[in-house]
Formats: sequence, structure tokens, C-alpha cells
Amino acid sequence: MALLVVGALLCLSFWVSLYFILCSVNRSRSSEWNCRLVTLLHGILAVGITAYIGYVDGPWPFTYPGTKNTPLQISALVLSLGYFMFDMAWCVYFRTEGPVMLAHHTMSILGILLTLWLGESGIEGCAVLFGSEITNPLLQTRWFLKQTGNYGTGLGDVVDALFVLLFVVMRIFVGGTMLYCELISPRPRFFIKCGGVAMYALSWVFLVDIVRFAIKKSKSWHKQETVAANGHERKRD
Repeated sequence: MALLVVGALLCLSFWVSLYFILCSVNRSRSSEWNCRLVTLLHGILAVGITAYIGYVDGPWPFTYPGTKNTPLQISALVLSLGYFMFDMAWCVYFRTEGPVMLAHHTMSILGILLTLWLGESGIEGCAVLFGSEITNPLLQTRWFLKQTGNYGTGLGDVVDALFVLLFVVMRIFVGGTMLYCELISPRPRFFIKCGGVAMYALSWVFLVDIVRFAIKKSKSWHKQETVAANGHERKRD
């Protein structure tokens, strides 16, 4: 356990140091810009590592939940634990996020701590990390497009469409299947199952906002198409 504490502190130091290095290099950029660069890097690393764990290193999370943690699973969880601790502190300090995102970070930290403390269910923790972080690069790309004035382009529409599609498929459908396998399996501890239910419920809370955004976006697209069609008709007249 002492090694896990040291590892978590080292990972926290890594993310904090990276943030301050970026702030020093990108002095013309805002604190949020540099924090989102850190978030983007974590998302890419977390998805890459957990994808390898789930699809190559194993075991398969849908079939073997509740198994003992492997060294690679522990490394992935500790790396993300350090990041979530950094980002949670940053969000609280700058007051940039609402209660839903803070609840997500809190549950992520507690879930990783519980998994590391029990020494099992690391494969489910990595699967949850993969499913929750796979949309993160798209979310950060969307923000950077807005900041650089490129969000209103076709690229912005593609990013939005991919984000909504990936969120629904991974967090709702695949996540629901993962939760079902977790609940019917006798291996995972009761607290791990409760954590899975809480994270899945939070995904539905996020989905409500995403559906509202998708409806607003579709109305905007329809309005643009109508304006374009009317302009074309006027040209023909």
C-alpha cells in the first residue's frame, strides 16, 4: 500500500509539473487552455493504456469482473488517480465546473482508491476509464476549436457528431452491458457494484445535457439549411 501511495503522489506531481511547464511555455494562453492540454494528454494516455489492457493484456472485463489487479492495471489506475486529483483541485480553485462534473471526479477518485485498496476489480476500473475517457479528446478538441474560431466549420460539426455517437454507444449501451455483467457476477464486492451503479447513473445525467445540446444543434443545422435554400431560390428568381 505504501508503494501505491508513493506512486499516486509521483503521478500527481507529474501532472502538476506538466501543467506549470505548459503555463510557463504558453504564457499567452489562459490557465484553462493549459489545463485542457493536460486533460487531452491524460485522455489519450488513459484510452491507449486501458484499450491495451482490455483487448490484449486481459482479462476480458465482461467475462471476468472482480479478478485480482494486475501490475499494468494498477499502473493505469494510479496514473489516472494522480490526474483526477490534480484536475479536481484545479476545478475547485478556479471554480470552472458545476456539481455534476465535480461529482464525476469525486466518484472517479473514490472508485480508483477502493479498487486499489481491495486489490481487485481493476479490470472493471480500467474498462470504466476507457469508456469515460474515449470521448475526452473530442470534448477538448471542441473547446480548442471554439477558442480558435474554428468551431463553426464542418470540422466542428464532425467533432460534435462523433462525440454524441461515442458517448451514447460507449457510456450508455456498452456501459450498461458492463454494469449488467458486474451485477450478475458473484465475484465483485458489493461496494464495487454500488460504485458501478453510481457511475452509470451519472452517465444518464450527462446524457440529458447531451440530448439537449443535440436538439439545439439539429435545430441550428435546420435553420442554416432553410436560409441557404431560401437564398438559392432568390438567386434563381
